[in-house]
Amino acid sequence: MAGSLIKIDEEIVTSAVASVSLLGIDSTYDVYMVSYVGLRASTGADVNIRVTKSGTAQSDSEYDRAYKQLRSDTTFGNSSATNQTSIQIGYSGGNNETYENNNTLYLFNFPTAEYSFMTIESVRSDPSAPTIVGDTGGGVHTVGSASDGVSILLSSGNITAGQFVLYGLKKA
Repeated sequence: MAGSLIKIDEEIVTSAVASVSLLGIDSTYDVYMVSYVGLRASTGADVNIRVTKSGTAQSDSEYDRAYKQLRSDTTFGNSSATNQTSIQIGYSGGNNETYENNNTLYLFNFPTAEYSFMTIESVRSDPSAPTIVGDTGGGVHTVGSASDGVSILLSSGNITAGQFVLYGLKKA
């Protein structure tokens, strides 16, 4: 597996930004991966993602998602939504030094004229509760045209920290 991930783009956030864009998806790879670690935010908010086309985040109401939520403090839960303006991929605990959101997403069909879809694997901790929450599922942008990247943003407030990386998965 060594050498299978090829770094395409990286953003390291050290001061508040409204969103993080990772660009550079083309037909070089069939599958791309987005990984972010240490996402912190100015407010408690949903962490969302949008696809980009020609470098511009798409805010149309064409996003659907579904996932299973696994929690250390209670039983599992289900979450789903259709016709949204973004895909929720996590939650940020707000201005708390110890609350972080980490995520790995695999991106499929992005450089094609088909729907862009992704798997979601998210984990976050809230030491004040204390609670650990994991989400596993997927999402789709139901527009049949090529996407060249993603934009990660919050439902409110700013991203204040985190390392965000886009990889291409090397073809066998």
